[in-house]
Amino acid sequence: MRFLRLALPLLLSLSLGGCRAEFYLLQLFGPDHHYLGAAQAVALLPPPPAPGSPGDQADIAVLRDWQAKRTPDECAAAKAQSGADYDAFFGGVSPFPDPLPDEASSVLFWVYYDGSRAASAAKKKFARPRPFLRYHDLKPCLGTVSGLAYPSGHATVSRLLARVLSDVYPPGRAEIMARADQAALNRVIGGVHHPSDIEAGKRLGDELYSELLRQAAFRADLEKLKKLAVKK
Repeated sequence: MRFLRLALPLLLSLSLGGCRAEFYLLQLFGPDHHYLGAAQAVALLPPPPAPGSPGDQADIAVLRDWQAKRTPDECAAAKAQSGADYDAFFGGVSPFPDPLPDEASSVLFWVYYDGSRAASAAKKKFARPRPFLRYHDLKPCLGTVSGLAYPSGHATVSRLLARVLSDVYPPGRAEIMARADQAALNRVIGGVHHPSDIEAGKRLGDELYSELLRQAAFRADLEKLKKLAVKK
């Protein structure tokens, strides 16, 4: 535990920057949560469409349509966000200086951390397989990534971070939220998530943000972020 406390600042900065090994280390050995636990928000998610149901078949139809029409550039854009790091989501629209100030990096990481924990808990609860494991005519251009499908972790954390950034810099809200929406859609374009997975991720991100705003510690950190923003 002493090693983890000493290493934590470095792990935070590396993880938010997209170094996934450090993030997974924290997932294994770090705290259960920082601002809030996952259970309450996860409980508000409905289950995914049942296999073979009209909703499920609509999901698969959308995936087949994207598979037929997606371009190499769209697949490349989806691959560029596969690490789910902050710059890949919000580069160019971030309200903070580049590189990210340490204080902003720490707050945003813990938001990311809690969001990822919540998405992981929901994935385990619903245990929906990736679409390409269910229908072998689906060929994801992101490769046959591991893990479960519902909800999308990318959609959850990008939506959650976008809600934070939108409160930090309200004039940029439309562009910031559009970036999060595109990050979520890229998981469908890439063939690794059903559309209902990303809609659930957005819903989870919204529920988590509502819970965050009830936490005094987060509200205090949000005020710190506002002071660090360079776009006024």
